Amino acid sequence: MMNGTWKVDARDGKLAMAHIYVAFVALALGGLAGLLQVLVRSGKFELPAGISYYTILTTHGVLLGLVLTTFFIIGFQFAAVSRTAGTLSDRVRFWGWVGFWLMTIGTAITAFYILIGEASVLYTFYAPLQAHAGFYIGLTLVVVGSWISGFAMFAHYAKWKKAHPGQVSPLLTFMSVVNMILWLICSLGVAATVLFQFIPWSLGYVDRINVLVSRTLFWYFGHPLVYFWLLPAYMIWYAIIPKIIGGKMFSDSLARMSFILFLILSIPVGFHHQLVEPGIDPVWKYLQVVLTFMVVIPSLMTAFSMFATFEMYGRSKGATGLFGWLRKLPWGDARFFAPFVGMLFFIPAGAGGLVNASHQLNQVVHNTIWVTGHFHLTLATTVVLTFFGAAYWLIPHLTGRVMTKAMNRLAIIQTIVWSIGMIFMSSAMHFAGLLGAPRRSAFSTYGDAPQALEWIPYQIAQAVGGTILFIGIILVLIIVTNLAFFAPKGETEFPVAEVAEQAERTPLVFENWTLWIGIAVVLILIAYTVPFIDMIQNAPPGSKGFKLW
Repeated sequence: MMNGTWKVDARDGKLAMAHIYVAFVALALGGLAGLLQVLVRSGKFELPAGISYYTILTTHGVLLGLVLTTFFIIGFQFAAVSRTAGTLSDRVRFWGWVGFWLMTIGTAITAFYILIGEASVLYTFYAPLQAHAGFYIGLTLVVVGSWISGFAMFAHYAKWKKAHPGQVSPLLTFMSVVNMILWLICSLGVAATVLFQFIPWSLGYVDRINVLVSRTLFWYFGHPLVYFWLLPAYMIWYAIIPKIIGGKMFSDSLARMSFILFLILSIPVGFHHQLVEPGIDPVWKYLQVVLTFMVVIPSLMTAFSMFATFEMYGRSKGATGLFGWLRKLPWGDARFFAPFVGMLFFIPAGAGGLVNASHQLNQVVHNTIWVTGHFHLTLATTVVLTFFGAAYWLIPHLTGRVMTKAMNRLAIIQTIVWSIGMIFMSSAMHFAGLLGAPRRSAFSTYGDAPQALEWIPYQIAQAVGGTILFIGIILVLIIVTNLAFFAPKGETEFPVAEVAEQAERTPLVFENWTLWIGIAVVLILIAYTVPFIDMIQNAPPGSKGFKLW
C-alpha cells in the first residue's frame, strides 16, 4: 500500500531500522556491563584482567542511558512522522542519515575511550573526574547528530503544515516535534558544559573549571532527559496501544495538553538533583522543587487517559462492574502486555520520584543506591518494556515480516522474566538505600564500614535480579533478531488509534509554538538566571579556570 494509508515508506524504514539496530547492540553491551556490576557488588565476583568496576559502570550508564534510548527514540520518531505525516522528502531523509552517522561515530569514539580505561567518569561525568578529550568529543557528536535529526523532523512537520493550513497535525507527528523541542532545549546545557568547560580542561588549555556550574548545566539537561525517554513511551500509550487492543483514544486534546505541559515544566527543575549542594540559595531550590512536583500533573493526566481508554474498550465488549474491563484486555498479545506492565511499574517509580524531589525525604536517600533503584524502575522498566512492546510490531513493519505465535509467547515470557528480575534488583536497591548503601560504589570500596554487613543480603539480591534481567536481555535479542531477519515475510500494521467519537475537537492553540516555547524559556530564565550569575560571581578561589566562567 502507498504511504499515507498505513505503511512507512521502505526508504524511511531503512533509516529507522539503522537507529534501532544500534539501539539493540547498545542494549547487549550495556546489559553485559550491568550484569558484571551487580556480580561485583555481591562481593562474590572479581573482574578479570584488571578491569575497573568504574569502567563497566560508565559503559553501562552511557550505552543504556544515552545510546540505547536516543537511537531507539529517534528511529521510532522518524518512522512515526513518516507513517502519519507522509513519506520523508529526499532532503529530510538525507539529513536524517547525516544525524545517524554523526551519532554512530560519536558513540564509537566515546565507547572506545571508556573501554580502554581513559573515561571511567560514570554516566554523569562529574568534575573533578576527568576523561580523555575523545570521550567528550564523542558525546558532542552524539548530541549534534541528534539535533540534526530533530531539525529534519521539524522540516517535515513544517512541510505538512504548509500543505494543510488550518488543520491539526497528526498526533504522533505533533508528539515527536514536542519531544525533539524538549531535547534541543535541554541538551544545550550538556553541550555548553562539554564544549566550554570539559573539552578545554581535558586538553590542558585550563587547569580548573567551575564545578558547580558544570553540575548545574548537567542537571539542567539530566532531568529533562528523563522526559525525553518517557515521552516516546507516552506516545505509544496514547496513540498506539488503544489501536492494539481494538479500542479508541480517549482524547486527542488531553494527550496534546499533557505533552505541552511536559515541555513547559520539565526543564527548569534540575536543582532537585542538587538539594544538598552548597552554593545554591535555598529559595531557588524551593522554586524548582515546586516546579518538579507540577510535572506530576501531566503524568496523572496520562494515567487517567489510559485507564479511561481501557475501561471504554472493556465496556464496549460487555464488561460490567468496577474492574470487569480488565478481563477484556488482550493479555496474550505481547504488543500490549509489555507496555502495560511498564505502566504498572510506573506507579512505584513515580512515588519514588516524589521522594527524590522532596527536600526533606531527599536527605534520607540522596546519593544512596535508592536513587539507582528508582532509575531502574523508570527507564529500565517503564520505558524499556514499552520500547520492547513497540519493537514487536515496529521491526516487522519496517522489515516486511510478521511476528509468529512462538515469538509472541517468547515475548510474553520475556516480559515476565524482566519483571521478576527488576522486582528483585530494584527492591533490593531501594531497601539498601534506606540503610545508607551508597550508589556508584563497588563492594570492595565499603572497607570496614560496620553497616556494610547489613547491605550484603541486598547486594546478593541485586545480583540475583541482575542475572535474571540479563536472561531477559538475551530473550529480547533473540526476538528482535528473529523479527529483523528470520520471521516469515508478510505485512505488519503500524497501528495508530482513532479518537473516540465523544471526544472534544482539538483546538489549534496547541500548535502555537511561539506561545509554548516562549513560556518554557521564561520559566527557564526565572529558575536559572539569578542562581547562575551567583555561581559565577561567587565561585571559590581558583575555580574559574576558563575565562567564560
